[in-house]
This record gives sequence, structure tokens and C-alpha cells, in this order.
Amino acid sequence: MPVGDYQLIQAWQKVLELSQLKPGQAVTILTSAATHPQNLSAATVAAQSLGAVVSRLDLPPLNADKALSRDPFAYLGETPLTGNRPALAALKSSDLVIDLMTLLFSPEQHEILAGGTKILLAVEPPEVLVRTVPTLADRARVRAACERLGRAKTMTVTSRAGTEINFALGEFPVVGEYGFVDEPGRWDHWPSGFLFTFANEGGSNGRIVIDRGDIVLPQKNYVAEPITLTVEKGFVTRIEGGIDAELLREYMASFKDPEAYAISHIGWGLQPRTYWSTLSLYDREQTIAMDARAFEGNFLFSLGPNNEAGGARTTACHIDIPLRACTVSLDGEAVVRDGQVLDGENAR
Repeated sequence: MPVGDYQLIQAWQKVLELSQLKPGQAVTILTSAATHPQNLSAATVAAQSLGAVVSRLDLPPLNADKALSRDPFAYLGETPLTGNRPALAALKSSDLVIDLMTLLFSPEQHEILAGGTKILLAVEPPEVLVRTVPTLADRARVRAACERLGRAKTMTVTSRAGTEINFALGEFPVVGEYGFVDEPGRWDHWPSGFLFTFANEGGSNGRIVIDRGDIVLPQKNYVAEPITLTVEKGFVTRIEGGIDAELLREYMASFKDPEAYAISHIGWGLQPRTYWSTLSLYDREQTIAMDARAFEGNFLFSLGPNNEAGGARTTACHIDIPLRACTVSLDGEAVVRDGQVLDGENAR
């Protein structure tokens, strides 16, 4: 159902309050050609209603000649901030940046955050945002899971479909996303509700089976035929299966970059207000499919860059793949079993 302006403004006010926005603080709303106009207007009114000094910075899109789709994650090359000193200065001088453009995987974002500016990304349609307004309980749950993951030295993932893979951990930090930015220098994404880390370099080995009904992003497809990935020393060395495997192979090959095949982030979903089935209800142009990334109990793994966590891989290819019905174990202890989170809080 469509969302009324009043309801969306209330949602934005709640998230900005959780983000500790104070009267007199500077808010810059970052926009581009694909920004949803209702999100822009509601975010502007909500920030002003809380006493913030609001500016809008609109930047032209890039990479259309290189990307194979309109999805903002389809090509992670240069951003509109690359070499744009005036725009970067404006964002660095802000207390909060509301990112309605999708600024990710860039050194400029790290530079902005390093100065204490907070960045909140929100590019899903209004009805998704209203359904997934974050809570303090979301934060507590994600933080507890992050603490457990941070102690682990190994992650093992298995499934009845045939997944059996081991990840060595410890070289990279754990990242939790709960939908608001309540600390200086924090980045987060509304909606979210999951956590991840990156395996040690060369520390991923085994087999991943993307089963029927699992989702491949940014293609935004439910897989119809299983895809089997062989992972050796941190890289996918074989992609086997039917037509879905062929599609994935051609897409990844188009980047002409061996780093595209590296295992990137690994973690699991904790958000009970997002759903595996939601992607089937939207046109591909309408959503970046955060429901698929965050739904409770998924095992989410990625292929491509790791520079968001301080690594050296900056490939333009980034693929997120949430799997259902997996068992995720840390140092031999299951934290997700057959797609059910085992923290005692997974009742809807």
C-alpha cells in the first residue's frame, strides 16, 4: 500500500531521534537522479522538525557506461565524490549525512566518517522504510551477535542442499547494522538488522550450494536451479549448474577482474520485519532488496571487495547472496540452525 507523507515523516523522525540528532546540528541530504522524491521530502521535514540545519547536495550519476544494470550495487567504481573537493568538504563539515544516493565502497566515505560525521543510508521505497523502522531492541540483538562473532576463530556453514564451507576469522572487524547512527563516525543502513565480518585472506575453503529459491543480488533473482561454487583459498574457482550458473558466470566475467571471485563479507540476518518473499512483490527497478539481505536466519555471503573493512580488494564487482536453511557455527557452536537463529529472540 502507498505510504502517506505524515506516516513517512513520523518514521524518519523516529530514526533521526535514535540517531541522536540534536537542534542546531548540520544535516546534509545526499541525492542523485534515482532518489525517491517522497523519501527526500520526508527526510527534509523530519530533520527540520528536530531543529537541524538542513542542506541538500545533489550529484550526477556515474558509471552508466560500465554497469550492466541500474542497481546502485551493479558497479562499484568511481563515485560522484571522486575528485569532487567541494562536495567532500560539505559532507565532512556535516554532523549527519542522510545518503539517499548510495555512497558505498569508496575512500571518500571512509574520509567522511573518520572526521566524526555520521552517515545513514536509506534508499528503499517508503513502504519498506515504514515497515522496518529500527528499534533499540534491534540494536541490542545485533550487538550481542557481534560480540559472539568477534570471539570466534572459525565459522562453518552447512546445509542440506550441500553447502559445506569453513572460514578462518580474526583478521577483520565485525560489523553490525541495526538501522540508525547513534555514535560519531558511524555508518548504517535503514533498513537492516544483520551482522558480518570478512574471512581471513586465503582462509575460505569448501563448497557453497545456492539452492532453489535462494537469491542472487544485484540480479534480484530467485534461483531456479542449484548453483555450486567451489571455494579454494578464499576464491571461487568453479561455478557449476544450469542456466542460473551460466548467468552468474557471464555477469562476473564481464568485469574482467580476478578479484571479483574473492569471498567478501559473511554473516547472518536478524531482522524479523523483513522477509525472503518480499522481492517477488516488487519490480526490480523499485528496490535494492534489503529484505533479502536482512531476513531472519539467512546466511549472507558476498563476492568481491573487502575495502569497507580495511582490506585491499577494490573490485567493481559486488554480489550478495543470502541463503536459506543453513546452519552457521562459530568454533563448533551453532548460532543458526537450518535457518533458525538460536539466540532465543526469533519469535515474530
